Amino acid sequence: MTLIDRYISRQVLVATVSAVLVLSLVLVMGNLFKQVRPLLVEQNAPLGLVVKFILNVLPFSLMYTIPWGFLSAILLVFGRLSTDQEITACRVAGLSLFRLAIPVFGIALFLSGICLWINLNVVPHAKASLTDMLYEQIKENPQSLLDPGLVQSRFKNQKLFVESREEDCLQGFHLYQMAESADANASKVQAYIHADQVSLVVDEEKKQLRLKLNEVFIESKKKEGNSDFVFAKEAEPWLLDFGGDRQKKMRSSAMTNEQIRLYLKEHLELPIHKRVDFQMEIVKRFTYSMACLSFAFVAIPLGLSSRRKDNSSGLVLSLGIGMFYFLFTLAAENIKNESIATIALWTPNVLCGFLGIYLFKRARFK
Repeated sequence: MTLIDRYISRQVLVATVSAVLVLSLVLVMGNLFKQVRPLLVEQNAPLGLVVKFILNVLPFSLMYTIPWGFLSAILLVFGRLSTDQEITACRVAGLSLFRLAIPVFGIALFLSGICLWINLNVVPHAKASLTDMLYEQIKENPQSLLDPGLVQSRFKNQKLFVESREEDCLQGFHLYQMAESADANASKVQAYIHADQVSLVVDEEKKQLRLKLNEVFIESKKKEGNSDFVFAKEAEPWLLDFGGDRQKKMRSSAMTNEQIRLYLKEHLELPIHKRVDFQMEIVKRFTYSMACLSFAFVAIPLGLSSRRKDNSSGLVLSLGIGMFYFLFTLAAENIKNESIATIALWTPNVLCGFLGIYLFKRARFK
């Protein structure tokens, strides 16, 4: 590796790391406030749960931030090199633009390999862990997500309120069972349960969280409009099911490629559009991984052409190219024909490659 190769590689790598850190922070914080905010506000979630959430969201954000950060770094670095006439000096020394781009393509291949490993191995496990995170927390400490004085609404069709907590028991427990309705505003209370004292027990074998109620009052609504009232010394209704419906809802994004292929092989009865969704998840992981290499083709000549005004043009270009790439792939995911969807998912990479070759040829004569 020559001196100029080391110089360009160092510039691009430092800028890439900085851009990835900033972009990852923005995405992680956005997801944190969007998904963990209800836990923080409604349930006073422990700090450990928030840390677990951040660690599980970070790999998912790297799917986007590594290619996007690399794209921004190339545009900024080559724009600066061109502005400072360093590119001109290298050309005078007999180095072509393609020769100067070799270390960048080497970094692009390296980053594409990292993205492929993340997309194939890390992201599926992180998403599966993210799905189970709340349930694992409840199993470890059932009372941690039932904070006194706050209305809990994360449980499906149920709202809970606890007045206080004394040692291992909850005091003044209120549970509202809401009737299911297509119109959220039309939801009505189907049943109301009050208990003076409640203890929580996790049944890991049946994967259920039980509520043991003492001094219970139950009011249930009938279809006719009147109500039934029940008083009991003790009662033990179900509150939350850790298995059952959760196991039926298989998400391709939380499965490895091998798990997806095995699932499709064992479930031949799946509708066509469902099978396409699972198969396209595999294709998407490979296409996203090639984004760094595709961006390298386009970003180098564009970085040279954006030198004259200011460095902010590189950021604007990276934003536009990145948005086009990822929005195009998101639109391709909605196609329900396997062949067309596969072609559409690979199209942004192919377009970046051809456009980059064309721009490279133009840049040679400038």
